[in-house]
Amino acid sequence: MKFLDKYKEYFKEYDEMEKDFIDDEKIWEQLNKHVNPSKENVKKVLEKAEKKIRLEPEEMAILIQNKDPETINEMYKLASKLKKDVYGDRIVFFAPLYISNKCVNNCKYCGFRKENGKIQRKTLTMEEIEEEVKIMISEGQKRTILVYGESPETTIDFICDSIRQVYNTKFENGEIRRANINCAPLSREELKKLKEVGIGTYQVFQETYHHETYRKMHPENTIKGHYRWRLYSQDRAMDVGLDDVGIGVLFGLYDWRFELMGLLYHTIHLEEKYNGVGPHTISVPRIEPAIGTSYPSEAKYAVRDEDFKKLVAILRLSVPYTGIILTAREKPEVREEVLPLGVSQIDAGTRIGVGGYKKSRGNELPEKEQFQLGDLRSLDVVIGETCKMGELPSFCTACYRAGRTGEEFMEVAKSSFVHNFCMPNAILTLKEYLLDYASEETKKAGEEAIKKHLDKLKDGKTKEFVLEALNRMEQGERDIRV
Repeated sequence: MKFLDKYKEYFKEYDEMEKDFIDDEKIWEQLNKHVNPSKENVKKVLEKAEKKIRLEPEEMAILIQNKDPETINEMYKLASKLKKDVYGDRIVFFAPLYISNKCVNNCKYCGFRKENGKIQRKTLTMEEIEEEVKIMISEGQKRTILVYGESPETTIDFICDSIRQVYNTKFENGEIRRANINCAPLSREELKKLKEVGIGTYQVFQETYHHETYRKMHPENTIKGHYRWRLYSQDRAMDVGLDDVGIGVLFGLYDWRFELMGLLYHTIHLEEKYNGVGPHTISVPRIEPAIGTSYPSEAKYAVRDEDFKKLVAILRLSVPYTGIILTAREKPEVREEVLPLGVSQIDAGTRIGVGGYKKSRGNELPEKEQFQLGDLRSLDVVIGETCKMGELPSFCTACYRAGRTGEEFMEVAKSSFVHNFCMPNAILTLKEYLLDYASEETKKAGEEAIKKHLDKLKDGKTKEFVLEALNRMEQGERDIRV
């Protein structure tokens, strides 16, 4: 039986739907309605956003179409303020681990596409996964996202075995404490297995919400060619209790303004269906060159840096309690500009070639990589420079391990949660990194950051706990969390 055939029964559920929750014409009507909005209308939207209330599509459209430099600057300032109000000064760090680049799909923009003869195909064995994870741990990583192509080799049982291997791998003082998953859309039965094995966030990107563009990019005779099977991936996950889900698009496939509206409509759909719980994270990757495909360099809808800054800020204003992930696709100078506008998670020390952690830097295995990286700095360098920017690097996994996910996370996120849990845990995980992995220069920057953020802890008992924990860590104890 062909690999595609086993999914045809699953597709029926979505083929029978009259329509999905993305209405292309309506989105463009809303965007066209608010071309060059008045300052007054923009300020009204910002007044609502300041209250940390999720915006409606009409309100997002006003911000998207705003071209006034004065109020755009106000948007940037408020986005930065909201990020600090909800997430504090902390930036959560992770690194991807590419498990397989074998894929049955044929997406025009992707280095992993089936017909790309320039890619060297590889699926890591369990022994190779262990080796890669040990290298990641030796560099200080605590959080990862596992990435899989869609092929008969990467079955749900293989995925579950690889997750167990990641969690079971220990090296010196360290281990991976949270493994998120970026893989193909799965059935509810398959997703139940992921829940049992203990994943973090289940992440599937729609790539583009525009129906016609989706059809052009993803051939019909592939699994990925089914728009709704992919669109409702997060629904199926939440149906079986996987309540930490991530969404995203590949900016550059279609007009960024439309895609931003699509992300908001997806958020609203999940919130309305699942008792106020939307996506845990939204990722904002831009299309990058890949070996064996010319599409990225020819992309009609490539997003300019200035528009990229704007779209990240608008996302933060529109979905105040959702994490925003900025990846190492971006160059360091772009990351530095965009980071203050609402980003809560970044990757660093990233290698995206299958087996790439054996190499010292990114972009050294182009024949095994999905795209090119923009930020090739080591984790240590990025940690140090993040501290110098006034932000607090964090490797915290406490919420996931304590079961604070989904609806419970949203409830506590809207209180003083960040000050009572997130900032203390960020301080402690940074201290752990400084003790075990950091260079002398990064230690100095990190200790200054810890001192600065200790002084900001308002609750006396929390501060006392953190001070005591820091002392215990100096004596050799690890993995202390609130």
